[in-house]
Amino acid sequence: MFLLKNRVCFLYFLERYSFILKFFKTMSEVPSVDAFKNARAQLKTACGLYEGINYNESTYEIIANTKKVVEITIPVKMDNGTMKTFTGFRAQHNNARGAFKGGIRFHQDVNKSEVKALAMWMTFKCAVVDIPLWGGKWWIIVDPKELTPSELERLSRWYVRGLYENLWPERDIPAPDVNTTPQIMAWMMDEYSTLVWKYSPGSFTGKPLNCWGSKGREAATAQGGIYVLEKILELRKQEVKWKEVIIQWAGNVGFTAAKILDKQGIKIIWISDVQWAIYNKNGLDIKEIEKLKLQKKSVIEYSNATSFSNKELLEKECDILIPAALENQITIENAKNVKAKLILELANGPITPEADKVLFKNKVSIIPDILANAGWVVVSYFEQLQNNSNDYWKAQKVDKRLRETITSAAKDVFDMAQEKDTHLRNAAYIVAVDRVLGAMKSRGGYIEIKII
Repeated sequence: MFLLKNRVCFLYFLERYSFILKFFKTMSEVPSVDAFKNARAQLKTACGLYEGINYNESTYEIIANTKKVVEITIPVKMDNGTMKTFTGFRAQHNNARGAFKGGIRFHQDVNKSEVKALAMWMTFKCAVVDIPLWGGKWWIIVDPKELTPSELERLSRWYVRGLYENLWPERDIPAPDVNTTPQIMAWMMDEYSTLVWKYSPGSFTGKPLNCWGSKGREAATAQGGIYVLEKILELRKQEVKWKEVIIQWAGNVGFTAAKILDKQGIKIIWISDVQWAIYNKNGLDIKEIEKLKLQKKSVIEYSNATSFSNKELLEKECDILIPAALENQITIENAKNVKAKLILELANGPITPEADKVLFKNKVSIIPDILANAGWVVVSYFEQLQNNSNDYWKAQKVDKRLRETITSAAKDVFDMAQEKDTHLRNAAYIVAVDRVLGAMKSRGGYIEIKII
C-alpha cells in the first residue's frame, strides 16, 4: 500500500510537470518498426506455403502492394481564431471482392508505412471472415485530446470535405478506430450527406444508434475475439475456464474483453492503461476498475494490486495474453521473455515477424489479428446491410450472426493449420490469399494466375 501511494504521488508529479512526462514517454517508446514491411513479410511467409496457384514473385507483388495512398492537408479554424493545418491520409489496398473498408484513426504518431500496412491487413481480415469488403485505412495526424469538441468537429467535417468524392456506400466506407468515436462518425456522415444532397447513413459505420448505427457494434471487436478464442480452444479440446489472463491496455477493446471474460468467471490477473500495469494473483475486480475508468482515473489508483510499468506485463506468466494496444508491442527485443502460453491479438500487428519466429520456437500459440479482431468489421458489414435495406436488427440477431460468421472463420483457419501443419497466422493468410486471388482470377483484368 505504501508503494502504491508513492506511485500515485509520483504520477501526479509527472502530470504536473509535463516536460518530465514527455521525457519518460520518449524513454519508454518501442523502437520504430516498418509496419508495411512486417505486413509484407507475414504475407510472403504464407504465400510460400500456398499451393493454390503457380506462385511467383510477380503474383506476390500484386497482392502485397497498396493500390493507392492519398495525402491531404486539412485547414481548421481553432477556437481562438487562428488557423491550423493537419495532415490526413487515405489508403486503398485492394477491392477485388467489394468496396474498400477501413477505420479512421486520429493519432499523433503515423507514417505512410503504417497506413499501408493497416489497409493490407484489412483486406485479408475481410477475406478470412469471408465478407464482401476490402482493405482501406484513414488517418489524421492529431492528438484529439489537444482539441476542443468544436475543433474536433470542424476537423472531422473538413476531412470529409477533402475526400468525399472518393466516398460512397458502394465504394469506400470508413468506420471508427483508435481515438475516433460514434459521435465523430455521426459528424462525418452528416457532412457527407450534406455534400451529396442525400441522407446517406450507409456512408459511415460505427454510428450512434440514433443515427442508424448497429446494435452490438461497440463491443464487436472484443466479443468477436472471445468467440474466436473459445472456438480455437474448443477445437483443441480445451476451454477458457480456469485460465489466467493478461490484458494490455484497458481501452475500449481491451476493457470490453475484460468485462466479457469477468462475467464468465475468468481470472484477469494483469491489466494496464497507457502508463501503468496492475497485478493481483487472485484476480482483479473489473467492476472497481471500471469505476476508475468512468472517473477518468489511471488503473494505478486501484487499491488492491501491485503496480508495474506497462511494458513489464507483456513478459509475465499467464495462460492467455491479450495485446489490445497499438502495433509492434512484442519485438525481437522482448519476445524471448514472453511467458504466455497463448496470445490473442486484439490489436493490429502487435507482434513483429521476427518476434513471431521466437514465439513459435518457444511454443507460444498466436491467434492472429486478421482473425482475432475481425469482429468489428463483421458488425460494420451488418450495419451496412441494415442501412441499405432500412431494416434494423435486434441485438440478439447481431450477436447470433457475429458468432456464426467469426466461429466459421476460426474453424476454416484451424482446419488449414492442421492440413498444412503450420501456425494459425500462416493458416489465416493462406485462407485469405485463396479468396483474394480466386476473386481476382474470376473477375479477370487483374492478374494471370494458373489455378492448380
